Amino acid sequence: MSPDIQRKDVQTDTSADSSASSSTPEDAGNTKTTKVAVKTVGVRDLLRGVVKMAPQAAGMIKHAPGLIRRPPEAKKTIGSVFQKLAHAHPDRPFVRFEGRTTTYGEANRRVNRYAAVLSEAGVGKGDVVAILSKNNATDLLLMLATVKLGAVAGMLNYNQRGEVLEHSMKLLDATVLVYDPECGEALESVSESILPEHVYDFAAFDEAAEGKPDTDPEITAQLPASTKAFYIFTSGTTGKPKASVMSHNRWLASYSGIGGLAVRLRPSDTMYVPLPLYHNNALSVSLASVLASGACIAIGRSFSASKFWDDVILNRATAFCYIGELGRYLLAQPPKPTDRRHSVHTVVGNGMRPEIWDEFRERFGIDRVVEFYGASELNLAFVNAFTVDKTAGFCPLPYKIVEYDEEGNPKRGADGRLTEVGKGGTGLLLAEISDRVPVDGYTDEAETEKKIVRDAFKKGDAYFNSGDLVRDQGWRHIAFVDRLGDTFRWKGENVATTEVEGAVDAFDGIAQSVAYGVEVPGTDGRAGMVAVKLREGTDLDTKALAQHLYEALPSYAVPLFVRVVDDFEQTSTFKNRKVELREEGYADADPETVYVLAGREKGYVEYYDDYPADVAAVKVPKG
Repeated sequence: MSPDIQRKDVQTDTSADSSASSSTPEDAGNTKTTKVAVKTVGVRDLLRGVVKMAPQAAGMIKHAPGLIRRPPEAKKTIGSVFQKLAHAHPDRPFVRFEGRTTTYGEANRRVNRYAAVLSEAGVGKGDVVAILSKNNATDLLLMLATVKLGAVAGMLNYNQRGEVLEHSMKLLDATVLVYDPECGEALESVSESILPEHVYDFAAFDEAAEGKPDTDPEITAQLPASTKAFYIFTSGTTGKPKASVMSHNRWLASYSGIGGLAVRLRPSDTMYVPLPLYHNNALSVSLASVLASGACIAIGRSFSASKFWDDVILNRATAFCYIGELGRYLLAQPPKPTDRRHSVHTVVGNGMRPEIWDEFRERFGIDRVVEFYGASELNLAFVNAFTVDKTAGFCPLPYKIVEYDEEGNPKRGADGRLTEVGKGGTGLLLAEISDRVPVDGYTDEAETEKKIVRDAFKKGDAYFNSGDLVRDQGWRHIAFVDRLGDTFRWKGENVATTEVEGAVDAFDGIAQSVAYGVEVPGTDGRAGMVAVKLREGTDLDTKALAQHLYEALPSYAVPLFVRVVDDFEQTSTFKNRKVELREEGYADADPETVYVLAGREKGYVEYYDDYPADVAAVKVPKG
């Protein structure tokens, strides 16, 4: 479906209250259209939200100034916020992991001992500490120790291997690497020559920390908010991971805007985090929400749909963070008593699709869904502060939603300027860049510049291109629609098509490949599909291909669909051909040329009609 058709199919609603309209997104790779509800936001929605806010008004008033004005020179950082709470409430629970609770005071002392080890290894302001870890309390405390010194926590994705992980580590140029023994396999896949001088596993680091001073580092109170805090890795159109920069000031925006004004936890609450700590949803949104109220963070080792509510109950959680697929996985589980035996009243995350919103709330008894929209590199975020159903929320900062062309770029008119879409319309989201709202971008300035749109509406202005399609719902609310460009989003992760193509092309017998994302009914984002041209005289070993891709790519990036083609048209550009393949998807292709991923053991098998439904029901792929 072309972008122009997509926009014309949106019927706007201009009534004062919310209502349903219709739009026509492509269905499962087809160009056929289906009707889905379009939410617009009205005055009554906002008034109902204000009523819900009333009990937390005092806390919101405290945090409101932090959303409006956050001077970069202010002496306020993640470390200073955390240690202030630790001194004020040393006996209050801070982190809970696998049944063990660590108080604020105990955690702060351990963090300070960790900071002493890092300092002795030469870590100071601006240096990088690479952290390669699966979810656990040590991972979180290492990050806090790093930022207390004014250093940058490089949060490595433990799913990466080989060349991709080496690329990420080279970007970090770390002074120290600390790793979880459970990530030893990932570490062994990289060359020792790229490792920093100081490398510790958790046991060695804890041993080094014994007997170290547990007093707060002096530098913590002196650090300005403009100091870099994290490097969060995100997939880009180049196919190699990019390290987006998260400053303390940007984290403080989540602290005030999402945590203080939207999530609004109480000190007695516990936020359960089943997502990897290298995700901003966990490290920024969840931790910021916890520290905004002095609550407790409970870390799940990994997400398990069948055991999710058991772990929530074990950790006495009253809130949790999510990505869209998490909701679908939970709804796909058979009903059981634990669906309602928990104490969760609030969830925060992104990707809760409108079609499952009501079912999710009703089945699990959730009072508030605090959906938000943001990205690691983006300089603003939307958050559902007013508790309106089926919206990614509200943003007071300046942005535009504009028309775009078939390549996904902002569409300029005859005068060279961009055109905004109206209420109810779908367009490309651009965030204004200014002294008040700067952009941290990536570690590579050239990559950052590629995302900046200049002279958009007047000479000299600048906007950051989110690369996302959103719908204008009115009253400064949006709904997320889709991801543009050479990445697609699957299982809450951005997948770079060129990274997938590199892995596929490395398989014996494949001459060339083109990767893209296709919609699967009942799922969020787009599943991976790859068209392949085989070398002459070669048959495709589908099981071996699956094994190769599982070894070469993170599991979420392994394509669900493989289509064998005779050739790629050379008369059109590569991008145009990709657009055509994406529009054909799997439903319009000859089923005899399409294979689908059954799982690690069975590999790819011949396409069958019920496969998309099996994916939506979380029956496949297995493993």
